[in-house]
Amino acid sequence: MMKKVRILVLMTLLVSCAQKEQNVAEFELNEITVRELNDAFESGKYTSVQIVELYLERIDALNKKGPHLNAVIAINPDAVEIAKALDKERAENGPRGPMHGIPVLLKDNIDTMDRMPATAGSHALSGNFAVKDAPMVASLRKAGAIILGKANLSEWANFRSSNSSSGWSGVGGQTRNPYLLTANTCGSSSGSGAATAANMTAVSIGTETDGSVVCPSAYNGVVGIKPTVGLVSRTGIIPIAETQDTAGPMTRTVEDAAILLTEMVSKNPEDPRSMMQPEDKINYAEHLISDGLKGKRIGVIREPFRMHDDLGPIFEKSLEAMVAQGAILINDIEFGNRDGIGAAEGLVLRYEFKHYLNAYLSGTPDAVKSKTLANLIDYNNDNADKEMPYFKQEIFVGSQEKGSLMEAEYLKAVQDSNIAMQKVINELMDQHNLDMIVMPSRNPANSQDLVNGDLPSGGGTSSYAAVSGYPSITVPMGYIHELSVSLSFVGRAYSEALMIEAAYSFEQASKARHKPKFINYLQ
Repeated sequence: MMKKVRILVLMTLLVSCAQKEQNVAEFELNEITVRELNDAFESGKYTSVQIVELYLERIDALNKKGPHLNAVIAINPDAVEIAKALDKERAENGPRGPMHGIPVLLKDNIDTMDRMPATAGSHALSGNFAVKDAPMVASLRKAGAIILGKANLSEWANFRSSNSSSGWSGVGGQTRNPYLLTANTCGSSSGSGAATAANMTAVSIGTETDGSVVCPSAYNGVVGIKPTVGLVSRTGIIPIAETQDTAGPMTRTVEDAAILLTEMVSKNPEDPRSMMQPEDKINYAEHLISDGLKGKRIGVIREPFRMHDDLGPIFEKSLEAMVAQGAILINDIEFGNRDGIGAAEGLVLRYEFKHYLNAYLSGTPDAVKSKTLANLIDYNNDNADKEMPYFKQEIFVGSQEKGSLMEAEYLKAVQDSNIAMQKVINELMDQHNLDMIVMPSRNPANSQDLVNGDLPSGGGTSSYAAVSGYPSITVPMGYIHELSVSLSFVGRAYSEALMIEAAYSFEQASKARHKPKFINYLQ
């Protein structure tokens, strides 16, 4: 009898696994935008409390059940009470602005002064309850945003091992791609991308050092803005590199990204680069214009980029849509000499990681016992069963071996990476009198692989904007076998408004994005 029961259970599992798509119930807030939420608040259709409760139900249904996305690492236990207070304020005084009462999911490397720790996905920071909000978070709260929870991520923002699996953290497990559950989510803002795509939040925020907004946005079919380094304060964000770190919005539409970015802009003396941003604060939503591509000179980069066979035609169709909207395309241009930039970037990141992480850890609460990178290396060795079951920490070890930021090797590396890449982009844009550059973001996602780590996808263009510190905007442009593919606009420092005009115009012309189907396998 027991043998028959086992066979029956096995057959049930096989049938379940054989279903091409997960049975995910329709969600009444699917694809709803910030503007539509505000209209619903105004008409009385919804309150902020109702919206928060609906998203919490959605998270409960998808995060550890159903498709088991593992996109959310923590829920704000006070979210409903905060929503109640904001509903009361709206009724008495009106809204503060478009983000009043809107739920936001933050990547779990951002400090919030509440009952959620900032862990970077590591058990070593389970007691890291911040004593104050990151300035960016304070700005969002001032605008009336509700911090709904924290999103899963590639542990330590994917800067622990070169053999890591994107979207895996010791605390949160493996994030899954809502379009194809076996596909890579990319990192490190994996949870932010997957949760937004799956309508588990209104909007979300990720962070990037090199590709961590662009890549998960591309793989998860959402819009991502990687701002100019310094436009958003990095204080209170667990760091990798001062020259490249930034937070950025990850949303389902360009409009939502523009609204969110407007409220994310922040500065404070503890982040000197943030004090260099323009004095005049821009309302990026004012740059959502339907003819935003008209007359813009856009350089097209096709090489060096090893495009998937099906990606080229989608990219070319997207370029045709831009021309139809009035864009002036300058075709077949190439970046200048980039020899040595990648190697120099690696040196900069390792030097800066050790320096800035040690500074961050020194200010963490007493409950955090690891106060240096060296302590973290020891912690991981002592807790390898839960922190290193699949991949190690060779990047940690390599960073620990680096010296101070006064060493000649580091100073030269900054010139050979950050400064050199700025020169490469500036010269190309000057030569062709460009407003911006466009190129495919990445090839479609490869398979998730915890054993071997991320396999090369054969293409990715995030490093140009990342290493230079310049802005980029990633927008969905189509699908290859239900895997999302995107294009990226890149421009000069603080040209976000100009690029939002182009990105919005392209998005409205192409209407490429669709909600995910939670596919188990392709056939």
